[in-house]
Amino acid sequence: MKKIFKFQIAAFALLVAFSCKEVKKEATDATTEVEAVVEEVKEEVMAENITFMMEPKSGSSVTGEVSFNEENGTVTMTGTFNGLSEGEHAIHIHQTADCSSDDGKSTGGHWNPTNEPHGAWGAKEGYHKGDIGNMMADAEGKAVLEFSTDQWCIGCDDENKNIVGKAIIVHQGVDDLTSQPSGAAGARVSCTGIIE
Repeated sequence: MKKIFKFQIAAFALLVAFSCKEVKKEATDATTEVEAVVEEVKEEVMAENITFMMEPKSGSSVTGEVSFNEENGTVTMTGTFNGLSEGEHAIHIHQTADCSSDDGKSTGGHWNPTNEPHGAWGAKEGYHKGDIGNMMADAEGKAVLEFSTDQWCIGCDDENKNIVGKAIIVHQGVDDLTSQPSGAAGARVSCTGIIE
């Protein structure tokens, strides 16, 4: 009888130990799931999205809408523009979010926090952080642009990457990607300030 009792106690102890191990494993699995959900929520919170309307400058009728979306360290700029002449037009980020002047020159020069020469984006000889390049307008004067980079951020502490406080300028002409300091792109025909 004592042997049976000892056996029952041993079996009960094993059962409790096994159950505790299972509960601990389930708790660990649940914690891992919660941590994964928290990371997903953090990523969603970290995503920034700002949108601005372009206003005509230099006597033009060029309008449009520009959006910036930052996710996982990459900023994507999307723009739609109307009222352009058919052909290529330069688009840049300029240093100051001030579109108050009729000619758009209140925005200053290209945004160039690293003091590089003007050039095509990614050129090994150098380029401004604002040197987006050219976009093509169709016969109806419409142009669409999408541009992504990890060299910009929206409102971060890195002044070499932060686009807040800058301006978007569309030019009448083509950026030749070589003329200094701005690519000889002509009049500033549309402007918006990037203010978060």
